[in-house]
Amino acid sequence: MIFVYMVSEVIFDLETKKFFTDVDRKDPSLLGVSVVSLYRRTLDNDWREKNGQMESFWEDDFGRMWEIFSQAERIIGFNSLSFDVLALRPYAPFNFAKLPHFDILAEVKRLTNHRASLDAIAQETLQRHKIDSGAHAVAYWNKGDKESLQKLKKYCEEDVAITREIYDFALANGHLLFKDRWNNLRKVNVDFSYKLGQGENNQPSLF
Repeated sequence: MIFVYMVSEVIFDLETKKFFTDVDRKDPSLLGVSVVSLYRRTLDNDWREKNGQMESFWEDDFGRMWEIFSQAERIIGFNSLSFDVLALRPYAPFNFAKLPHFDILAEVKRLTNHRASLDAIAQETLQRHKIDSGAHAVAYWNKGDKESLQKLKKYCEEDVAITREIYDFALANGHLLFKDRWNNLRKVNVDFSYKLGQGENNQPSLF
């Protein structure tokens, strides 16, 4: 009998209520979080997605998302360790940073000593662009009407979708592409795979 291990992953992004210019110091935990979008899925041991679901959470709903995060073997984000995880710190009922995070940008920086935006990697790797900007996201939150909040949610979910596509491209192809600050096209060889089940026993009991 062949044993098939199913891997649980969460890919996420968030938007904030304020800019750094609105707070006293460059601390993401001071910005407030307007919405969190995440894509939770299971993969088989050949890294094929078996099922997945996109969900978004406003602040009043944050309580429902922590268990989703806590059950994941890998939590994937872009610049998440330096920004998103810190922005969520005031809301988390446990040390969110202790969960098994994987930050795509941190890995690119480690390998190349260069930063690259999500849009820059998406443009060269996937031939697609982000649909909006973080500046507009704050404006949508401040407007607060139904149409603006729908645009905010759609933008956050689309960033999750792009992050997922970048991550899956890297898993399948072993590299990413982006143009650096001098407009030179760079190819970075990456290995985003991990041992199946490595997160199974190392997560704290949260509930």
